[in-house]
Amino acid sequence: MAEQVADRDPSRAHWMELFFDLIFVALVGQLAHPLHDHPSIGGLLVFTALFASVWWSWVNLTFTVNVMPSLTRRQLSLVMLAAMVAVGAIAVAAPEATGERAWLFAAGNAALRLVLLGLWIAQSWSVGAASRTRLLVYNGATAVLWFVSIWLPSPWMFVLWGVSIVVEVTLLVATTSRWAARVLPRMNTEHLSERFGLLVVIVLGESVLTIVGSLDGHWGLPSGIVALFGLAVISLLAWSFFLYGTDAMRVGLEHLREVGDYRAIRDTVAFLPFLIVVGVTAISGALDAAIRHPDEPLPEASAIALCGGIAIFYATNATISLRFGRPLRDVLRWAIPALVLTIALGLAASVVDAALAIGAAVVVLAIIVGTSEVTNRRRVRADAA
Repeated sequence: MAEQVADRDPSRAHWMELFFDLIFVALVGQLAHPLHDHPSIGGLLVFTALFASVWWSWVNLTFTVNVMPSLTRRQLSLVMLAAMVAVGAIAVAAPEATGERAWLFAAGNAALRLVLLGLWIAQSWSVGAASRTRLLVYNGATAVLWFVSIWLPSPWMFVLWGVSIVVEVTLLVATTSRWAARVLPRMNTEHLSERFGLLVVIVLGESVLTIVGSLDGHWGLPSGIVALFGLAVISLLAWSFFLYGTDAMRVGLEHLREVGDYRAIRDTVAFLPFLIVVGVTAISGALDAAIRHPDEPLPEASAIALCGGIAIFYATNATISLRFGRPLRDVLRWAIPALVLTIALGLAASVVDAALAIGAAVVVLAIIVGTSEVTNRRRVRADAA
């Protein structure tokens, strides 16, 4: 007799979720093309706006799966495969999302919301009339908005995209305490922290791939030195996030769940991690530009992406730490040096050669990590005493 295989552990990310993340990161890379090929402030703003829409889809799907522990492995796999088709369409459309492929970008977003709508209907339709109305508006009405936008000319198409996101964010912000009280007990903090951690791993990995690909296309000693600096930048960001961020997120979310602080959970799950991923992706674009032209100053947009990305990364982590209840004094010990040094880096990045700018970024990040290590060891000694 064949051995009975246990169904999925809802506290761990399933392999199909990780497979889905690979498609999602491919989408991020597609959206970031303008930051690599033709860096401009306008391109940076367009990337941020478009990424906001796809991030919102990712976090909605992640949270939906998280609060539905009754999903079997096969049900979860079917949901992820359906979502991958939608995200794949968005990824194909991403390089021309504001041009001739805008219709496909809209169609993919509409399809993804229909996947979420079907999942919520299957799991929560019988809860009550208010819940059904919320579901139909949150995913159903917004799917219609994305679908209708396919036939609208620019800029009205993009206006409808924005309206759809605003509707969803407004509904989330205005969520009643009754709905939160029903959903939060099902939230699994280990799964959420693991999902966000693994996503950051993949995004950092995409940054490493960008460095390797850029060096391969612009082979030479100066570019090689900048590539090494770039790897050091990514490694130091990874050190900061994985030695401090992931455990803090798990413990912090568990605390917020126990005290029923829905608003803080909403902020630290739905909104703030978006800035971390945007910051890392922006830094990746700046590193690519530096490797291509190591002996020239970074373009203005790339300098902003480098310094702004580092500043956003640490400012967001500081904000998340405060939302998790960490003492202000402990957070400021590393947050203030991080922001001051990043501002100083920003003043120099668009003036000195790119190689010097990236080298200075390594020094800045090394100081930030060193400060964090000293602060952490002092805290451990104080707790032991």
